Amino acid sequence: MDSWGTRPKRVAVIGGGLVGSLNACFLAKRNFQVDVYEAREDIRVAQLARGRSINLALSHRGRQALKALGLEDQIVSQGIPMRARMIHSFSGKKSAIPYGTKSQYILSISRTNLNKDLLTAVERYPNAKVYFGHRLLTCNLEEGTITVLGSDKVPTDVTYDLIVGCDGAYSTVRSFLMKKPRFDYSQQYIPHGYMELTIPPRDGDFAMEPNYLHIWPRNTFMMIALPNKNKTFTCTLFMPFEDFEKLQTSRDVLDFFHKHFPDAVPLMGEQALARDFFLLPAQAMISVKCSPFHFKSRCMLMGDAAHAIVPFFGQGMNAGFEDCLVFDELMEKFNNDLSVCLPEFSRFRIPDDHAVSDLSMYNYVEVTFSRIRYHEAVLRWRWQKKVINKGFFLFGTLVAIGSAYLLLRSTAPRRLDYLRGPWDWVTSLQHSLKTPWSL
Repeated sequence: MDSWGTRPKRVAVIGGGLVGSLNACFLAKRNFQVDVYEAREDIRVAQLARGRSINLALSHRGRQALKALGLEDQIVSQGIPMRARMIHSFSGKKSAIPYGTKSQYILSISRTNLNKDLLTAVERYPNAKVYFGHRLLTCNLEEGTITVLGSDKVPTDVTYDLIVGCDGAYSTVRSFLMKKPRFDYSQQYIPHGYMELTIPPRDGDFAMEPNYLHIWPRNTFMMIALPNKNKTFTCTLFMPFEDFEKLQTSRDVLDFFHKHFPDAVPLMGEQALARDFFLLPAQAMISVKCSPFHFKSRCMLMGDAAHAIVPFFGQGMNAGFEDCLVFDELMEKFNNDLSVCLPEFSRFRIPDDHAVSDLSMYNYVEVTFSRIRYHEAVLRWRWQKKVINKGFFLFGTLVAIGSAYLLLRSTAPRRLDYLRGPWDWVTSLQHSLKTPWSL
């Protein structure tokens, strides 16, 4: 039982994807009565469609959240370490750029297998239940009541102490928060779409070096490939929609790939490439920001529902997992007091999640899809890393400067107006030092 009374608090988690499943585990571990509502059927028994997600890169932040639940070793054992980027030039030359020291790497993880494992982990808690095929219809945030539609097509009303929206970039929960006063929301679609393709095994083994994130940078478009346990590579082609629309026939596709990715064509196979390209249309990518992440002590958003980001910084899943860990740490600090934890989560987390969204968009605009030479991008990356390594010293210096500025300004505000710009920059840098630079 919990510390509030005779019954456990009841929590509805909307969305049984990666963040929803992980968050349900954290909440169930705290003895909440947790119900997870997932609109899709159980992916552990479903016939899955391909091409709807970008492969995952699990880094330190995501692993820390899994570790807190005792799941890290299980998940890591199913991943493939990627110790460097492997850059494929037009000529076919390959160049490796390590992520850090020999002991540092990120993990290529199957989204489907990870989601399956997390759903199974939820069901290990006797106080947690997952309802598949249940879609959220309405949400009364004041009363904590939701209306869900199950497979019987009969709407059901259920009341909870807390509603947690983990239902993705097009969150239904967020749509009800948007009707509340002083809730800020913005979204931006980028001109690029993405498409999933495959490099199959060759002679029973990987067709390329497996411990790399393979990248084919091509000015306004690019392709990446991440290794899988079954010896395949999941490839993702990022390209402006207008260029996708130009490729209308199999001949168009093959000519395009022979021109821009000549070394990849024999690895994919012409017949498979021409077939796979038309299985699904290119998918859109959206960036979402909102504030706050909560409504009173009744509702909160996590993961893509709170901060969908474009994938060019490799931190979408990791940021979502860290949301769950941060909230759990707040619950520990404030003895599960929702009236304190929810506003504190918004206050603490929004600057970080908005920062990673900005960094993802920066990488999209300035590096991945610009004409900047790749070695210059690497130099910028090394400079950024150097700045962050020195950040704590710089942060202390800037805080001292800022404190002196505020003291002087309080006594002579008119004479120090010209300093307002530098101090705004200090504030901005303070936020940037919280940025997840794990890649």
